[in-house]
Amino acid sequence: MPIEDITKTIKIENVVASTSISSKIDLERVSELIEGAEYNKKRFPGAIYRLKDPKLAVLVFGSGKIVCTGAKKIANVEVGVKKIFEKLEEIGISTEGQTELVLHNIVSSADLGCVINLDAVSMGLGFENIEYEPEQFPGLVYRIKEPKSVVLLFGSGKMIITGCKSPEDSKLVVIKIVNDLDELGLL
Repeated sequence: MPIEDITKTIKIENVVASTSISSKIDLERVSELIEGAEYNKKRFPGAIYRLKDPKLAVLVFGSGKIVCTGAKKIANVEVGVKKIFEKLEEIGISTEGQTELVLHNIVSSADLGCVINLDAVSMGLGFENIEYEPEQFPGLVYRIKEPKSVVLLFGSGKMIITGCKSPEDSKLVVIKIVNDLDELGLL
């Protein structure tokens, strides 16, 4: 499969980002007054606010830190954060001192479109950046230095890419994998 076709299979599965406000947040109040917010301090140290559209979760911590997870698009993270800020303002919690939204992790999937011999991949790529123990886990773990990421490569040719900070990084990782496997004659 041509590299352009492989890069077209990249799909964002999860975006994790965070921001914060300068105010301390009363999580009991958040769970009582914001519909859809849950707080159980025995189970989790933050309030969880789940949105249906876009589907994602916003984690709100007493310190003022806010983490958004589960989004399939970066734009959805921005929508989720905007919605929680609006809800906090509605219940009298100031959202002053907002920090810039920081992307921490983009998890993507991609498909090479062919079956891969993981034994040959592990031998060809060397062991310093590879973990492959098929008795423990059916995928090969490939740690990439630039852009810093971890790829789970499966014999089916499917991949999970984690640790990227942008969709462009995910694409660079896929291109690197394709080039590495092509050099080894494994594609």
